[in-house]
Amino acid sequence: MADDISELAILKATEQPWQLLYQDEQLLVVNKPAMLLTVPGRHPDNFDCLISRVQREFPQAQVVHRLDYDTSGLVILPLTKAALSQISKQFQARTVHKDYQALVSGMVNPAEGSINLPIAADPKRRPLYKICPQSGKASLTHYRTLSFDQSLQQSRLLLSPVTGRSHQLRLHLSAIGHAILGDSLYASTEVAAKAARLCLHAAFIEFNHPVTGKRMQFSAAPEF
Repeated sequence: MADDISELAILKATEQPWQLLYQDEQLLVVNKPAMLLTVPGRHPDNFDCLISRVQREFPQAQVVHRLDYDTSGLVILPLTKAALSQISKQFQARTVHKDYQALVSGMVNPAEGSINLPIAADPKRRPLYKICPQSGKASLTHYRTLSFDQSLQQSRLLLSPVTGRSHQLRLHLSAIGHAILGDSLYASTEVAAKAARLCLHAAFIEFNHPVTGKRMQFSAAPEF
């Protein structure tokens, strides 16, 4: 059974702390470190996570979107039910804009473009996902090359996902032959070994304040 505790991986939580970037009566914006779940995992040993840590200081904090365990970066945490509902509607309407930075293998050609490949769960390799034209959900990622390191043969990309499928950025980049460095799930052994962590970071987020409606922008540089 999928929920059998013995079959669920234990993910060691980093000791690196989360960072508070913004606070008001309605919401927080925080910077999540890599190697930390956003919410508790199904295994009891995966209780340590971003929201459990934040709630020690802000008990009313709630989750409206997530980042993968391996991914670092910006997360909005509503502090009221009204803010949770309003920001959730923005995510559903795709009016929240997010940009990620990633280090990938090779020179990406063309240097700027879009990846439009449908994503589905991979029942033979759970909990992984796969590109599947037959059963996959439409998934769109825009990308732009920020720099290319000739000596290391790796590119720094700015990624703007239009959809928010699980593992979308990892899968899309792997599918075009430029897997993310440190990706133990979808990269080759060689590319996965090029970094001690997944080189994927949610670097920018823009949304409307749930009460004032003011457009808000936050950024946090990656550590890689």
